[in-house]
Amino acid sequence: MKISSRKHSFLLLFSIVGLCLRCVISIGVNYGTMGNNLPPPTQVAQFIKDKTVIDRIKIFDINPDILRAFANTGISVTVTIPNGEVPNLLDLAYARRYVEANIKPFYPLTKIDVVLVGNEVLHWDTPDVQMKLVPAMKNVHKALGLTGMKNVKVSSAHSLGILLRSNPPSSARFRPGWDVGILAPMLQFLRETKSPFMVNPYPYFGYNPKQEDFLLFRKNKGLYDRFSKKWYNNSFDMLLDAVYMSMVRLKYPDVEIVAAETGWPSQGETYEPQCTVENAASYNGGLVKKYNSGTGTPLMPHRKIETYIFGLFNENTKSGSLAERNFGLFRPDFTPVYNIGVLKGEQGHPTPSLPPPKTGGGNKGQPKTPVVRPPTQDKKFCMPKVEATDAQLQSNINYVCSQGVDCT
Repeated sequence: MKISSRKHSFLLLFSIVGLCLRCVISIGVNYGTMGNNLPPPTQVAQFIKDKTVIDRIKIFDINPDILRAFANTGISVTVTIPNGEVPNLLDLAYARRYVEANIKPFYPLTKIDVVLVGNEVLHWDTPDVQMKLVPAMKNVHKALGLTGMKNVKVSSAHSLGILLRSNPPSSARFRPGWDVGILAPMLQFLRETKSPFMVNPYPYFGYNPKQEDFLLFRKNKGLYDRFSKKWYNNSFDMLLDAVYMSMVRLKYPDVEIVAAETGWPSQGETYEPQCTVENAASYNGGLVKKYNSGTGTPLMPHRKIETYIFGLFNENTKSGSLAERNFGLFRPDFTPVYNIGVLKGEQGHPTPSLPPPKTGGGNKGQPKTPVVRPPTQDKKFCMPKVEATDAQLQSNINYVCSQGVDCT
């Protein structure tokens, strides 16, 4: 009887431990809605709550249907006030009316944790709007407090175009003008309100076929930062440490960093051979594993950096190349594009459903599609819009070149 009792106790303990290990796996996701075939928010909320380990979402607006759908789910929600509202929010009375009309009706039944004032304002908007961003954030914070939502944090999401350089991370710094004029006051506000500094690191935009394994969380030789004497085995860590070092230079190392948006497309045009299911599974699977490991980065060890994958669904009405419409983890019918461990019941740690084979035989997974680069005459190039200003074009160059690309 004692042996049987011990056996039952061991099995019970093993089951509890296994359950706890599965419980700790979580990740955030960006829920975009630029599609004409997407399921209604009520179904999306139920799916995320019942079928996935996703415990928080970020949306690019303040969609009342989405906020209503996520009521009583326990899933954290980050909402975004559109860039066009930034100038209006300099009026505190307007900010209060805006908060009362668009956020208050859904709180606290919907777990709204963060309100973002704009998305990549420093990248897309004029200098006049950029200078109004921090005052607008402060007014939204005041308005939330005045309407009984003092625990809701206020921030803004940034592209890595805010960096003058990102490689090596130890030499990274914010762009002159933005550093002292905008980002230092913003970081001071975030420190005072215990709110996160939110950035959108995309190794995808710095794609280099020679560094593919480094970009995709696969085994690689790594890169060495000779100034910090730190080794890096993935680009995601390098980009986050570049942001961190830029904050250190302004004396704000204590402000929390959040990876608000990052991902990899599973399909692209013929001139986008890096956009495959295999690569998307490798990158996003690596993100899930990285976040849940709690290892942090070489310069931020043991810091669990909150991460939001872009995105939840493939969005078929987005403009741009085919890749832009294929960043989703799921199809509109909720079937996964690939497996990275975010569905409940998936066994073991998050791994891609299509393991990334190297060369040679013996791999049981789907073989990697050979990369055939199209001839020069078949390549497609981005042309500036007629109405685009020099400042807007330079902003686009800054954005791409901040992701580890050599633009010299």
